Amino acid sequence: MNNFNYYAPTKVIFGKGTEEEVGKLVKAQGARKVLIHYGSGSVVRSGLLGRVERALEEEGLPYVALGGVVPNPRLSLVYEGIALAKREGVDFILAVGGGSVIDSSKAIGYGVANEGDVWDYYDRKRQAEDCLPVGVVLTIAAAGSEMSNSSVITKEEGGVKRGYKNDICRPKFAIMDPQLTLTLPDYQTACGCTDILMHTMERYFTNGGNMELTDRIAEGLMRTVIRNARILRDDPQDYEARAEVMWAGSLSHNGLTGCGNGGDDFMTHGLEHEVGGMYDVAHGAGLAAIWGSWARYVYQECLQRFYQFAVQVMGVAPEGEPEAVALKGIEAMEDFYRSIHMPTSFAELGIAPSEAELKELAHKCSIAAGGKKGSAKVMREEDMLAVFRLAAQR
Repeated sequence: MNNFNYYAPTKVIFGKGTEEEVGKLVKAQGARKVLIHYGSGSVVRSGLLGRVERALEEEGLPYVALGGVVPNPRLSLVYEGIALAKREGVDFILAVGGGSVIDSSKAIGYGVANEGDVWDYYDRKRQAEDCLPVGVVLTIAAAGSEMSNSSVITKEEGGVKRGYKNDICRPKFAIMDPQLTLTLPDYQTACGCTDILMHTMERYFTNGGNMELTDRIAEGLMRTVIRNARILRDDPQDYEARAEVMWAGSLSHNGLTGCGNGGDDFMTHGLEHEVGGMYDVAHGAGLAAIWGSWARYVYQECLQRFYQFAVQVMGVAPEGEPEAVALKGIEAMEDFYRSIHMPTSFAELGIAPSEAELKELAHKCSIAAGGKKGSAKVMREEDMLAVFRLAAQR
């Protein structure tokens, strides 16, 4: 077991109707003026935005609003939000939406609280010293950004998608009402479940160490998501399944499932970020399309963990050679992805990168990783290119 720090300061308010408490929660943070940040018209059409606005008004809190966040949130809108917040004297940001909205809110918070170009943080040029406080009304279970220290933004120029981690951006509170996810399209639900699983697997497949309790938590979380993703495939209105997935999303990315095991691979995320930046694909779908190729490329160097995953998570019988069991676990995971209509290759994702584009993806990924990345297997540019080629050939 490794030494570790676990920091999860976000207050969680979970359950039916909890969004009605948002005004009191924002006021308790000492806010004087709020920026409500949201995505598409769905929060308007559902009436959620109106309920949030009324809750703020009841507490005497003035606000301005900025919508328009899209998947793979754009730097241009972050710049617009920074300018608006500075002009209006905003001192609190309320994210009403999913991971893209929350990530964009965090970026705006960095930009308002610090001088200079906010992209510098995502481009690894400097570290943020402060961030405006952020609160969340969660509408999509997926990214886990409501409790995490991470934010991912896409710079339109060059199609560059980059993440930045800093504990100062962790939301002050997260309101989680599973009812708000009942109207999500099936594809979006499946993408969310995939992202939740990947946040856990990125920490689970490690050569950094072991901690039995952390492993059992991670394995239980993954089994729970797989089981409930299948329930939601067949019955999207199942509230209990929505609740299980929503809570799993938060726990998968707040650091809990990596405590003590040195787990910080995140190579599949790094690979997908380049695909998402170039092709603007749904993040969860991109992860599913790449994961099997990555797993087959690295599993022999992390065989014990892949064997354990196959047996403990995917229910593979522990019979025969460990390598054969590990491969069956990878195959079972891909079968699950297909069962919820997620892709397992670039062709199924709907993209066909040329060899030149594959090389560009690998080169950008290497730059973003500082030359190398990974715990299951330390990967460099030639390894990244090999995985991209596998995903393109399948």
